[in-house]
Amino acid sequence: MIDLRIKAVADFVDGGRVADIGADHGYLSLELIKSGRASKVIATEKNIHPFEALSKNISGVENIEARLGDGLKILAAGEVDTICIAGMGGALIVKILDDAPEIVKSARKIVLQPMNATKKIRDWLTENNWIIADENLAESAGIIYEIICAEKNPPKKPFKRESSPLKKKFLSQRLEKLQKALNEMNKSKSARETKKFQETLEKINLLQQKLNL
Repeated sequence: MIDLRIKAVADFVDGGRVADIGADHGYLSLELIKSGRASKVIATEKNIHPFEALSKNISGVENIEARLGDGLKILAAGEVDTICIAGMGGALIVKILDDAPEIVKSARKIVLQPMNATKKIRDWLTENNWIIADENLAESAGIIYEIICAEKNPPKKPFKRESSPLKKKFLSQRLEKLQKALNEMNKSKSARETKKFQETLEKINLLQQKLNL
């Protein structure tokens, strides 16, 4: 059975040529081809050992090409319609996007699943004129992940995450993390006087309101 995190990423792809950056074992690439969501996938890996594992896993599958190299830099502008980057930290995802501006500019859709630092992703998208077209949540091994789909001119529609059965659990987990951070800061008078303390308190109040709706 396919990992629900991988499936949620694949569900945002709606055809065409796809770059699967940092493809690892190639599970996303395989799902995209087998489900018919992509006509071609270029799966990339930066390091030789993961690349060898990727090549072995996709061996014999038509329309998946494995490439060894750094992020998006081994692609040509206009070579893919959709860029998928999943399973990496938010800061690394931003760096990969920043390192290949022409490749990113030539794509029509970006699907991102950061492991952390989601705000960095959102800020980067805004700064680079990408609009979040949809979002969703997916749970795997007890962890809830955010998946963000961005386009240049998306049609307006409700986000999938708003009706997700995982939404309340996700907000509760987020609230718990913030409360732990606030409790730690509360132990120090100087920490209580910082901007971060006030921002954390505001985030907690906002999440509590959402959970009580």
